[in-house]
Amino acid sequence: MYERNHLAACLRRASIGADDAPFLHDHQTGETVTYGGFFANAERMAAVLSEAGVTPGDRVAVQAPKTRAMLELYVGTVMAGGVFLPLNPAYTGSELRYFLEDAEPRLLVCDAERHDALEPLARRAGVAGILTIAADETGSLTERRDGADPGFAAVERGPGDLAAILYTSGTTGRSKGAMLTHRALASNSQTLKDYWRFDRGDVLIHALPIFHTHGLFVATNIALMAGASCIFLAGFRAETVLDCMPRASVLMGVPTFYVRLLEQEGLARAAGGMRLFVSGSAPLLAETHDRWRRVTGHAILERYGMTETNMNTSNPYDGERRAGTVGFPLPGVELVVTDPATGAELAQGEIGVLEVRGPNVFAGYWRMPGKTREELRDNGFFITGDLGRIDEDGYVHIVGRGKDLIITGGYNVYPKEVELLIDDLQGVRESAVIGVPHPDLGEAVVAVVVPEPGAAPTPEQVMAGIEPDLARFKQPRRVFIVDELVRNTMGKVQKNVLRERYRAVFA
Repeated sequence: MYERNHLAACLRRASIGADDAPFLHDHQTGETVTYGGFFANAERMAAVLSEAGVTPGDRVAVQAPKTRAMLELYVGTVMAGGVFLPLNPAYTGSELRYFLEDAEPRLLVCDAERHDALEPLARRAGVAGILTIAADETGSLTERRDGADPGFAAVERGPGDLAAILYTSGTTGRSKGAMLTHRALASNSQTLKDYWRFDRGDVLIHALPIFHTHGLFVATNIALMAGASCIFLAGFRAETVLDCMPRASVLMGVPTFYVRLLEQEGLARAAGGMRLFVSGSAPLLAETHDRWRRVTGHAILERYGMTETNMNTSNPYDGERRAGTVGFPLPGVELVVTDPATGAELAQGEIGVLEVRGPNVFAGYWRMPGKTREELRDNGFFITGDLGRIDEDGYVHIVGRGKDLIITGGYNVYPKEVELLIDDLQGVRESAVIGVPHPDLGEAVVAVVVPEPGAAPTPEQVMAGIEPDLARFKQPRRVFIVDELVRNTMGKVQKNVLRERYRAVFA
């Protein structure tokens, strides 16, 4: 039914002969979907797509709620030879227009509630058809799926053919469509499954969104490749996740999950039977890591990845999971630190740009050959734009994004260095350090600080607290105390928004 190297074959292999094994436990409805039922519906989805005119290489854009049907559509798109293009449900119509005009999908699948608003937009963008999936699993697509027969024979695709396009967040300039191949997705998920010791006995709490690489190509793919099962949640609520832990073995989350779970009574008891806690998509504070270990007895496993590469590094399953680091390069992945000006490899311990090479790396940016040449070297190394270093034990440390580097008076300031000192101060929960325009220095260092409840330090106390440990040019010239940092849907602090908010401070 599947060609051997096809991504769909890799996702199906572990459950062949185990059709009655559970795959998804829908927490909202209480229903359980078996592997046999899931793949039969995925085959029906593929048949519907084929009948709707989807041919190999055609894009299928999806802006819909997190549902079982959306996962079936993902696998069905791969079976039909299409290219899955998931989009954040929070995007407005004007934002969606860019993606439709750029990717030129054959079909748009959207929330049933938004059909009437989006149909004219899709038609103007040249989309051939529009189908719907509602939050309750109803809609025109699921109706067609239920009328189709299973047994669709997957369209033959090669390892280098596209399986998905994910658009980057686009904090500067136009969003870029990262082209992800069958090889990139299959190899990375297989590596992670082995590295994190997943097997059929695992039960994953799936509380992540599935329009993003973390929830779709890490959580979902690994579970499928292991033949494991998932407790499938529509979103994250700390109380719900806590209730699920006694029936689960693994949680994958963003740092916000763990911060909020630490506020729940009964966490230590609920987490007692869990095997693994994974964190990613944003930096995990060392304080959160240490507190989680004290409360639960578990060390969170932090890893590092991005849209263009999926996962690059991971703290070890066995061995020290070192707070403040993202561990070691995964098997098959090469990682080097290079000089941002010359591209020359730097010595161990020096800070530079992280570059990665391996089968997980994307094929380039959709219809942006110039941008692809800028960031993907001829030797296969991808210039991540992240700044980092490798310590004497081989652990990788992320110190910030290249665009977050602050150049003040000709000196380089790495925000992470300043943030770590501020975060260690009494009464500080977290901080973000940014550079804003300064008439004399070019850029000046500014700190945005979130205090612990009831214990807010003053800006003067923050500056006095870090002064002994930081060179003068690295010290913030202004400190702002705020209730919370602005974040995107995956929990990443949006420093571009903060820079815009405070850009006129020294004007």
